[in-house]
This record gives sequence, C-alpha cells and structure tokens, in this order.
Amino acid sequence: MHDMMGGGMMWGMGLFGFLLIVLLLLGIAALLKYLFGSRR
Repeated sequence: MHDMMGGGMMWGMGLFGFLLIVLLLLGIAALLKYLFGSRR
C-alpha cells in the first residue's frame, strides 16, 4: 500500500506529522506554563 503512494507522499506525511507533534508539545508547554504561572 505504501509503495503505491510513492516516497514524496510518505515524506510529506512524515513532515506533517512531525510539525503536528511539535505544535502539540508547544501547546502543552504553554498550557502548563499558564496554569502553574497563574497559581503562584
């Protein structure tokens, strides 16, 4: 199934997934910083 898509498509999906993970981590870090920052 992956062979039909081609290398370019798979690379693009991998890059998209990587960006999504980075955004998620930044969002979680910002949320934690906001929550712990407001309590102190």
